Amino acid sequence: MRKAPSFSSPKLDMNPMVDMAFLLVTFFMLTTTFKMPQVLSVNTPASFADTRLPEKDVITLTVSPEGRIFMDADGKFTRQKLLVRMGERYNLAFDEQQRAAFGLLGGFGMPVEGLAPFLNLSPEQRKLVVQPGIPADTVANQLADWLIQARLINPAFRVAIRADKDVPYDLVDQLIQTLLDQNITRFNLITDPKVQQSSKP
Repeated sequence: MRKAPSFSSPKLDMNPMVDMAFLLVTFFMLTTTFKMPQVLSVNTPASFADTRLPEKDVITLTVSPEGRIFMDADGKFTRQKLLVRMGERYNLAFDEQQRAAFGLLGGFGMPVEGLAPFLNLSPEQRKLVVQPGIPADTVANQLADWLIQARLINPAFRVAIRADKDVPYDLVDQLIQTLLDQNITRFNLITDPKVQQSSKP
């Protein structure tokens, strides 16, 4: 009696699939930009504006309800260069560890003179410090110096103001005047989107 031909079941080689999965995971790990934690939580006013902020090259100025000003600039290495330039401007020296810590900050609101002891603290200790804000009055306007040095490092920087809705108008006006004094005439105001209610017929 003749034997029926035997057919082996097809085998699917999964090695290329595993290699592709690891390549994709590696790609996303290397190209993903993680959002830094916000140094201050504020309730921004609502508006119908739909202009989007750029994805990069943004300086964010956050204003608390009582008028404290915080600043953040995109880029770890840009922030480190910025600290060095401000140290030279105010005759202060920041060591490598302090520069590395500053590069990882998600914003700050300290006078330049208080940054060194602040950066020497651990990340957990820094969260407990009540930062007084960057001086921006007419007597000592350190904010103007931060903006000048940041734009010297990266002329493509755009400024965005993220002010609490309860901030007095004169404080926001003073902040805008500081921008205008530095020839920064284009800036964004960060607001919450307001939902437009449709009118019933």
